[in-house]
Amino acid sequence: MEDIMGKLFGTDGVRGKANVDLTPMLAYELGLKGAYVLRNIHGDGGRAKIVVGRDTRISGEMLESALAAGICAAGVDVVSFGVIPTAGVAFLAKQMGAVAGVVISASHNPAYDNGIKFFGGNGYKLPDEVENQIEDLILNSKEIPLATDREIGTITYDLDAPHRYAQYLVENIDSDLAGMKVVLDCANGASSYIAPRVFEAMGADVVATHNRPDGWNINDGCGSTHTESLQEAVAANGAAVGLAFDGDADRLLVVDEKGNMVSGDQIMVICAKYMKEHGMLKNNKLVVTVMSNLGLKLAMEDLGVEVLQTKVGDRYVIEKMRESGGIIG
Repeated sequence: MEDIMGKLFGTDGVRGKANVDLTPMLAYELGLKGAYVLRNIHGDGGRAKIVVGRDTRISGEMLESALAAGICAAGVDVVSFGVIPTAGVAFLAKQMGAVAGVVISASHNPAYDNGIKFFGGNGYKLPDEVENQIEDLILNSKEIPLATDREIGTITYDLDAPHRYAQYLVENIDSDLAGMKVVLDCANGASSYIAPRVFEAMGADVVATHNRPDGWNINDGCGSTHTESLQEAVAANGAAVGLAFDGDADRLLVVDEKGNMVSGDQIMVICAKYMKEHGMLKNNKLVVTVMSNLGLKLAMEDLGVEVLQTKVGDRYVIEKMRESGGIIG
């Protein structure tokens, strides 16, 4: 296994080609040993649970079944949400008092890939040292005690969870989109059911595209890695804006009313500028990775906003935000 995968956890969980690199056997090991470590770190000695969500890939249910079996074998209960955006799992893990949340997704990768990423019970990505503990147990084939009798975990299905997450978004976003036409490219992924509902609830006139997943069409010529059809749809529909999600809806690209791409740096400048002008930018800080360009830094300097840089990876951006008190990154 070590020869195939090397270091298991990358910047965004364990990824590989489904049933080649990321097999049900590895998913079982990740569930078993991940649950064992996380229960001991975050559990209070009582019955622990881990919440699980996935995107729309054909391999998702296969890997979820194996992962859930491993979690139950460690004596931890599983609550399955079905298809839900990554951020929904992180939010609900904390809200529901779980010791962890797990997302089965390979984000913007093709359908033949998949991945498994963990969140702690606080809704944040696991620290490197915790991932290292799980890796050590797996890569060195270390035995752990298996649950028996009444200690064996159970699996329940909470298919209302995506609706509760959508409702939370609507209730906590103070924006009225009435009269605004918005094109959503859902990448045939996890946002296919939830994104149109959220934007319609906020009053937008929604044109949803690539929102009919079949297990194999996720990110296929659509979504955040293929924005050509979104650019065309925005222009054809006279929309004010177009939004392109990736497979698990934790990545977003924007198209303006003329069909032009708006870069990630431009999005951050627009948001930070708006928040600064409206007294919402706590501590006047913006956190970016080393991939951001000089133009962003100069634009923020003109506004009196401090730019903090991290290495590439959303976990490092979040860590810097929490450390510095920044609220956007």
